[in-house]
Amino acid sequence: MARNPKTDKPAKRPHQVYTLLVEVGRAKDDGLPKAATGAALMCYASGVDEAEAVRETVALLKQADLNPLEVTGYGTLDERLEDGHDISDEERALMQRALDENSVVVAQTTAFYED
Repeated sequence: MARNPKTDKPAKRPHQVYTLLVEVGRAKDDGLPKAATGAALMCYASGVDEAEAVRETVALLKQADLNPLEVTGYGTLDERLEDGHDISDEERALMQRALDENSVVVAQTTAFYED
């Protein structure tokens, strides 16, 4: 790892925003509709790497009484553009907010139902 020549400490790695799809199951007081069996949450999470973004997102969702089951990562903005994703201005603004606030932004929640 590169070191900061002024302090001789490891140089800080820049944060990036990762797009994550988190599937959650039911938990007591999760705030999901009564008939729902779970949900999918589209999140934008800041981190120095995708692993950190996933850890922070899972921790935040657990604090919100949700039950994360699976996380699928779609990469950074640049990676998604390279993959041909069409990314709206609104989505870019939410990504920028996550970066500016060093936070997790839950952009969309889609509840799952049995039938």
